[in-house]
Amino acid sequence: MNKSLLSLLLLLIFGLPWDSKAQGADSVQIQTGWASFYGKRFHLRKTANGEVFHLDSLTAAHKYLPFDTRVKVTRLDTGDTVWVRINDRLPKASRRIIDLSRGAASQLQMLDDGIAQVKLEVASIDAMNELYDQFEGEARGTLRIRYFEEAIVFRKRPISWAWPIW
Repeated sequence: MNKSLLSLLLLLIFGLPWDSKAQGADSVQIQTGWASFYGKRFHLRKTANGEVFHLDSLTAAHKYLPFDTRVKVTRLDTGDTVWVRINDRLPKASRRIIDLSRGAASQLQMLDDGIAQVKLEVASIDAMNELYDQFEGEARGTLRIRYFEEAIVFRKRPISWAWPIW
């Protein structure tokens, strides 16, 4: 059973609150869309930030995210995930949101498909706030950037209506 569904059922049936830390809610979603991956012809060529591209690295190209931003890429149909570092740029006219290295695409099991629907997340609320500051509150394209003052944490409450256990 899906963990989120199980948590919701526990909350509804027993009044047990959902523990967001246990569900891995530290990462924050910033974008959803289609991902593709680099072809072999880019191997050992320079990327937009000046690095040499390697097929097996865990890097990616994005239209707007700053270089060296670490992003968690999750394939929506399989749930496979990989962390990549942004080191290149996509063309502004591209319909894709991210272009992955072959190594990252391999971890997402998308080498045969070529493209996949994905969601992008940053590691923490602090990382989201840094992006918000870098973009000066104006997210580009389909990026969803917002400022968080503090995380919402669901705390465990005592069950006041439960029968005592003898």
